[in-house]
Amino acid sequence: MWKKAIEDALNVTRRNIDRFEGRFPHVSNGDEHYVLNDNTEWTAGFWSGILWLSTEYTQDPRFHEAAVNSVDNFRRRMDQKIIFDHHDIGFLYSLSSKAQWIVEHDAAAKKLTLEAADMLMKRWREDAGLIQAWGRKGDVNNGGRIIIDCLLNLPLLFWAYEQTNNEEYRRVAELHALKSRRFLVRGDDSSYHTFYFDQATGEAIRGGTHQGYHDGSTWTRGQAWGIYGFALCSRYLQSAEMLETAKRLARYFIAHLPEDEVAYWDFDAPQTPNTKRDSSASAIVACGLLEIAGQLDEADPEREAFRKAAESSMKSLINHYSTQGSDTAEGLLKHGSYSVRGGDSPDDYTIWGDYFYLEALMRLERGIPGYWYDRQ
Repeated sequence: MWKKAIEDALNVTRRNIDRFEGRFPHVSNGDEHYVLNDNTEWTAGFWSGILWLSTEYTQDPRFHEAAVNSVDNFRRRMDQKIIFDHHDIGFLYSLSSKAQWIVEHDAAAKKLTLEAADMLMKRWREDAGLIQAWGRKGDVNNGGRIIIDCLLNLPLLFWAYEQTNNEEYRRVAELHALKSRRFLVRGDDSSYHTFYFDQATGEAIRGGTHQGYHDGSTWTRGQAWGIYGFALCSRYLQSAEMLETAKRLARYFIAHLPEDEVAYWDFDAPQTPNTKRDSSASAIVACGLLEIAGQLDEADPEREAFRKAAESSMKSLINHYSTQGSDTAEGLLKHGSYSVRGGDSPDDYTIWGDYFYLEALMRLERGIPGYWYDRQ
């Protein structure tokens, strides 16, 4: 099943190389076509990541050429300083230049990735003890704000520490992870999407949301970022506490899934026949569950339970949410949501959903784990 789904995804990707003509997909908008941009969105790295996964799986020169060209584009983006007033530098460069480093140990790719890590470090706010999610330093609304998504940007800093032995990368990443664990994870193992702190002192103000149903709800993609993000922090820090946090969030996610095991867009949104799903959240969680399982002892019963949960969800994604068999679809997964709350691509393709879907498939088929950390 996994191999057939991968081959179908590879066929879509081959067609997309020609369709996109060097541009980057973001989301669709009610049809089978991606909205493209010139590497200006926070999501551009996911297309590069798909190309590197395809290269690693097939060794096909066509995929490799497109993957290398995408990294060249990211080098131009760094030189031109295009839209870096957010924390998603890890999403951008972990799956592009860091992916090239992991696959090929290309020295120029390593240099570019370290430049990206330095760019992310500029978002560290020492007084508040956090990596600012959005906006410029001192921004009235966002100056002391974190979001759970940032956990997937931290691997860039942990990797930079491993490459340079500069403790500052690790210190910043660990402190931000600890703050996220303390304030974004609720006592019932659900999560806040975002949290606000006093910019001058770091004193906690309140939790909230940006894309969830309401401030106290659990936005499923946010929970997904937490599951995979804390699992990755556990791998880098060798932290039992971080791994347990990932497991807690995972148990909550699994327990609140509907019958077909693919998440609605928010666990607290009223569930009706018209309630939107977020297939991308379930694809992210599948990767997170497999990452957690890989860190557990073989004798631990949760190892197999988490793996089976990932497999079950992926089977549902393949059978009911994928575009398998279509010659015209540009996306791999249907029924992803960017922002249901904001009415922005609420039931569409999302390039991050496609990336994590393919990563999960390759983890299951060949143990290829994506590009969040170097392989041993």
